[in-house]
Amino acid sequence: MTMGTEHREAGWNFENSYARLPESFFTSTEPTPVRAPKLAVLNQPLAASLGLDAQALLSEEAVQVFAGNRVPEGASPLAQAYAGHQFGHFTKLGDGRAVLIGEQITPSGGRFDIQLKGSGRTPYSRGGDGRAALGPMLREYIISEAMHALGIPTTRSLAVVTTGERIVRETYLPGAILTRVAASHLRVGTFQYAAKWCSVEELRALADTAIDRHYPDVTNAENRYLALLQEVLKRQAALIAKWQLVGFIHGVMNTDNMTISGETIDYGPCAFMDTFDPATVFSSIDVQGRYAYGNQPYIGGWNLARFAETLLPLLHEDEERSVQIAQDAISVYGDVYREHWLTGMRAKLGLFHEEAEDEALMETLLSLMKEHRADYTNTFRALTFDTREGSEMFGTPEFAKWHEQWQARLGRQQESKEDAHQLMRNSNPAVIPRNHRVEEALEAAVEHGDLSVMEKLLAVLSAPYAHTPEQAEYAALPEPASSPYRTYCGT
Repeated sequence: MTMGTEHREAGWNFENSYARLPESFFTSTEPTPVRAPKLAVLNQPLAASLGLDAQALLSEEAVQVFAGNRVPEGASPLAQAYAGHQFGHFTKLGDGRAVLIGEQITPSGGRFDIQLKGSGRTPYSRGGDGRAALGPMLREYIISEAMHALGIPTTRSLAVVTTGERIVRETYLPGAILTRVAASHLRVGTFQYAAKWCSVEELRALADTAIDRHYPDVTNAENRYLALLQEVLKRQAALIAKWQLVGFIHGVMNTDNMTISGETIDYGPCAFMDTFDPATVFSSIDVQGRYAYGNQPYIGGWNLARFAETLLPLLHEDEERSVQIAQDAISVYGDVYREHWLTGMRAKLGLFHEEAEDEALMETLLSLMKEHRADYTNTFRALTFDTREGSEMFGTPEFAKWHEQWQARLGRQQESKEDAHQLMRNSNPAVIPRNHRVEEALEAAVEHGDLSVMEKLLAVLSAPYAHTPEQAEYAALPEPASSPYRTYCGT
C-alpha cells in the first residue's frame, strides 16, 4: 500500500470527521491490494460535481486508488461498525467488504463519503472474503444512477474497476470494486450498534455527528434529539413514497440499509416492477415477502421505530416520558408518508390541487391495473399522452368509467390541459431500468467484456422524463418468461 502526493492533481480533498468519533464505531483498515486493476466505467459528471478532474481519474494512478492499491493523501481508511435487524432478526454487523477512505469536500463545501466496496476483508467480514463480483457492482452503478436521474435521493457510483482476480461464489466470477459516494454511511443500524454496545456518551456523540452533518438547522432546537428523529422520519417517508411512485422495490430493507440522511443505499436484490402487483417480490431470499412492494411503507415505519428506540436515553432523562415522546413522534409517520404519496400520485395524474375524492380515484386505477396485470410505468406513460395502447385494461367498461371521472376531475381545476400534460410528463418516466435490459447489459459486460450495451442503457436512463422517440425501445416489455424474475444480494 502506498500513499503519495501525485493524487492531488485528481482533486481529492479529504477530511475524516467519522474518524473523530469514539474508536468503538470503526476500525482503521486499509483496502487489500489487487493484482491487475482496470477501469471499467467512470462517472464523469459525478466526478466534476465532487471537484475531481475526470481526465486525471482516467490515469493509471487514479485506477490504483479506485482499486485500493493506493491511498490518496489526506485519506484515513476505516471500516464502520454497525448492527441491524436483518429480516426482523437483530445481529451485530459492520463493513465486511467496504472501506471508507475519507470524506471528499467539494468546491462548494459539500461533504461526501468515498467508499470502496469489494475492497477486501475487514474485522467485520464474519468469514466472508471481502470481495465483490463485477456483475453486482455494475448493477449498483446502473440502478443508483437511474435513481438519481429519476430524482430519488440515493448513494451514487463514481467508478467500477475490475481487479484481475476471480472470486468464488457458486462458481468463479470476475472480481470488481465499486467506488460509492454517499452523503454519509450513517445508518439506523449504526445507532442500534451504539445503543446496544456503547455508552450513552458515545451514543450522544454519534447523534451530534448526524445532526452536524445532515440536520444543522436543529442544532439549537429545544430537544435536538427529538428534532433529529422527526427530520429522519420526514426524509424516509418522502424517500419511500418516491420508491412507490416509480415502482422501485428495494428488496432488503434491513435497518442497516436505512440511512440517516434519507438516501437509498444498498442495491443488492433491488429491481423495478413491471406488472403492477403490491405483492411483487424479486429477492430470492425474501421467501415470506417481508419486503414486497406493498409492504415497503410499513417496513419504513417499523425501521423508524427501531431508530426511535435507540434515542430513548437522549430524548428525556425520565424513561417513561422518553418512551412517550418517541411514540408520539413515530405516530405521525403514516400520515407523513401518505401525504407524500398522494402529492406524487396527483402529479402523475396531472392534478394540481386536492379534492376529497382524489384518493379513491387513484385506488380505483391501481385496482384496475392489478386486475388486468397492467404494466406500472407504461400505464402512466399512456395516460400522460392519452393513448390506449399496451394493456387490455384500456378497452374495458370499468376503465372507460374511470377515465371519464378523471377527465371530469381535470376539468375542475383552473390549470389548462396543457399544464396538466406537462406536469404528467415531468412526473411519469418514459423509461426505467427494466430488469431484462439490466440483465442484457450485465451479461454483455461480464460474459463478453462488452460495456457498450451498458453505456447505451445508461445514456437512455440519464434523462427518464425526456420522452424521446429513442427511448421507445427501452419502454418495451420483456418476452413472457417461464419463471419469475429473481434477484440476488450479490455477496
